[in-house]
Amino acid sequence: MSQERFDKGLAKRRRVLGAEYVDQSMRNADDFTRPLQQLVTEYCWGEIWNREGLSDRDRSVINLAMITALNRPHELRLHVRGAINNGLSVEEIREVLLQTAIYCGVPAAIDAFRQARDVLTEMGELT
Repeated sequence: MSQERFDKGLAKRRRVLGAEYVDQSMRNADDFTRPLQQLVTEYCWGEIWNREGLSDRDRSVINLAMITALNRPHELRLHVRGAINNGLSVEEIREVLLQTAIYCGVPAAIDAFRQARDVLTEMGELT
């Protein structure tokens, strides 16, 4: 493991998803799940999210679409928060999810809208 890449990844992960969530995930890691937390932190966040080719904002747009297509509601909730933290507006998130309705299917988009609405309401972005 590259400690430098892990540390960069941990910092980026905390900034995008929120320190409280990330720190809890790291604390809750056990002997079985710790290697996955390390892998995700080092390579997903430390390597890919820190590349210069796309902004964090652009990466959030891509993630919202892909996670909707994969129908991963837990991850979608995290990345809706991340999208807000990375500067996307509620309207832009809505547009990404509408785009997924056409290309990924209406059922996937309906679930994504439900999850996004709940998170945006929790964050005070919707009333």
